[in-house]
Amino acid sequence: MSPVAGGAATPVGIVLVSHSAAVATAVAELARGLAGGGDLAPVLPAGGTPDGGLGTSSELICEAAKAVDRGAGVALLVDLGSAVLTVKALLAEGDELPGGSRLVDAPFVEGAVAALVTASAGGDLDAVAAAASEAYAYRKE
Repeated sequence: MSPVAGGAATPVGIVLVSHSAAVATAVAELARGLAGGGDLAPVLPAGGTPDGGLGTSSELICEAAKAVDRGAGVALLVDLGSAVLTVKALLAEGDELPGGSRLVDAPFVEGAVAALVTASAGGDLDAVAAAASEAYAYRKE
């Protein structure tokens, strides 16, 4: 976390990358709703292609990452294979995403909720990534 004026912590930003704009938007809305309101960390969807089709878009991912970046890092959660490859390619290029951007290995829905709750509580990027990844252990039986 980085301190800012008034002693408040700078939150980690979160980008939800899906092949579908509707899915990314719905998961962002769900995470916001379940995170309990108040001052939430910034979270944005980056779903589909610029023309509204299914797929992933480097452009949309970069725009969302820049929009949520407050200087404490950006956690990128993805839904499926080619979204992973797109984010990995952007990270490898090194200049497209804000500094401190990280691909987080986590389940998309549960990880998004855990990441947003942790980021909103002031967790740093390591804590946000760990909380999202730990969502793999949530039992549903």
